[in-house]
Amino acid sequence: MSNSVTPPRRVSVGSLVLGNDLPMVLIAGPCQMESRDHALDTAGRLVEICTEAGIPLIYKTSFDKANRTSSSGKRGAGLEAALPVFDDIRRLFSIPVLTDVHEPWQCAEVAPVVDVLQIPAFLCRQTDLLVAAAGTGRVVNVKKGQFLAPWDMKNVVSKLDDAGNSSVLLTERGASFGYNTLVVDMRGLPIMARDTGCPVIIDATHAVQQPGGRGSSSGGQREFAPVLARAALSLGLAGVFIETHEDPDRAPSDGPNMIPLHQMSALLRELSAFDRLAKQHPVHLS
Repeated sequence: MSNSVTPPRRVSVGSLVLGNDLPMVLIAGPCQMESRDHALDTAGRLVEICTEAGIPLIYKTSFDKANRTSSSGKRGAGLEAALPVFDDIRRLFSIPVLTDVHEPWQCAEVAPVVDVLQIPAFLCRQTDLLVAAAGTGRVVNVKKGQFLAPWDMKNVVSKLDDAGNSSVLLTERGASFGYNTLVVDMRGLPIMARDTGCPVIIDATHAVQQPGGRGSSSGGQREFAPVLARAALSLGLAGVFIETHEDPDRAPSDGPNMIPLHQMSALLRELSAFDRLAKQHPVHLS
């Protein structure tokens, strides 16, 4: 484990700037893209909510959920159908868009219509995928693997830096703790910020996921997502990642841990207050 402090980075995503000492940014949207109409409707509602709350928004949705628990699980709209929808969201709402990539060849296909390429937690050490994502010039958001210590992420960041891309975000989504359970070690958030300098995000909804907890699908405890978000933001982070849906119990994936869309406005007001207080009293690790 390293105790050296790396100079903090600022990462620009469109017109937004993310940093652990700057006001929080929200990354939010449904787990997977269900249709063009659903994506546009959700994006529009989130823009209204975030504008009212004064919180910058990066819209998130996945064209393919390639790591479903069961082969019978719905995977999303697919790459070909999703590309024009990503472009429409950016054009109509003037907001950045983030989506996952799972294979190196997807990076060049997706990069022209999104602002952030996200590396899934299970794939965070896949060198070819990291290098391909870095090569697009887009911001790269890496989910920390459930199997990695926070200080291991400096090696992931080094791969991206060596590939010529320093626009890197790191997202904590919990570590495996026994079977079908995740736990967030709050020490890991400032450790990743200290060791890498990268803006750090807390993925509040995946952190309360119960992987495979329903046998052929994952469970979750969405009631604890706001608790973890508040705790993490009190440490001074660049932002929070929240999956949301108008009817999570009927969503095709990750419903048990998604926040109902109608609850987002009140939640963001609370989180913004915690964020403002944290930025007034920053955490410093030597």
